[in-house]
Amino acid sequence: MNWNGKRVLVTGAGGFIGSHLVERLVNEGARVRALVHYNALESRGWLNDASVRENVEVVAGDVTDRDSVRHAVTGTEVVFHLAALIAIPYSYQAPASYVRTNVTGTLHVLQAAHELGVERVVHTSTSEVYGTARYVPIDEAHPLQGQSPYSASKIGADKMAEAFACSFEVPVVTVRPFNTFGPRQSARAVIPTVITQCLTGSAVRLGSLTPTRDLNFVTDTVDGFVRAASAPGAVGQTINLGSGREISIGALAQLIGELAGRPVTVECDPQRLRPTGSEVERLLADNRRARELLDWAPAIGLEEGLRRTIAWVRDHIERYRPGVYVK
Repeated sequence: MNWNGKRVLVTGAGGFIGSHLVERLVNEGARVRALVHYNALESRGWLNDASVRENVEVVAGDVTDRDSVRHAVTGTEVVFHLAALIAIPYSYQAPASYVRTNVTGTLHVLQAAHELGVERVVHTSTSEVYGTARYVPIDEAHPLQGQSPYSASKIGADKMAEAFACSFEVPVVTVRPFNTFGPRQSARAVIPTVITQCLTGSAVRLGSLTPTRDLNFVTDTVDGFVRAASAPGAVGQTINLGSGREISIGALAQLIGELAGRPVTVECDPQRLRPTGSEVERLLADNRRARELLDWAPAIGLEEGLRRTIAWVRDHIERYRPGVYVK
């Protein structure tokens, strides 16, 4: 697709993946409207980069408000829907808020897209909807299991997107990223947590060390989103975005220590464990559909992505551990 002059909306544009997506679309020449939650207006990335921000129409709003969503969608051709509550631990404490934002918010986006006739909606899912793998690699036909209120809410959102595609022929593509990492990710995510502990101490304390994850650098995930917005055969499909490589959390922490030049002791902290039975033990993507429909494949390997992320955290350590000096 020629993005030059294309009218695009990104919900959740102040978030981790959303901020990188906005930058990519601006660089492609798109006319980007960014729906940003009011408390994220100065959060990260392009929001603090005048060269990008001057090319973005910023709209403060909340996807739980139907009127503000309709206003944001009006006049756009492509909608990238990324707005969501994503912190898994907090979903155990406030599940209703996840339903409001992730399910009802998605409903509002789909209703507006249907009523206003947008060309395509790219809806964001998550590999967490699969729960612990029943077989690997996990393809898109794998059963869904809500092992946390967060994942249950995302299953609900995915099914809402499916319903609007089937019932109203809304041109929806659901992209299902496996674990994305890179610069500007929240400190609550596992990789920034490990990197920060490596750079500021001799021990890394985590929850369970045995679960495996399929990790993907953020620019690769963003590339999958962009391709999903234009690929002719993608409408109505759910598409995994994953590397096809898994690594345990414990091994990941050791690898980060080695790449950072700071070998560490990795310890399990019982206070960081998820409730019994809720931990997703294994995630490993089958990405054949992405390769076939989107001509997509990861361009940046795990080690290179970690090196880039370590370098960014080292340069921005104050963001994660105020007052800590790192050599």
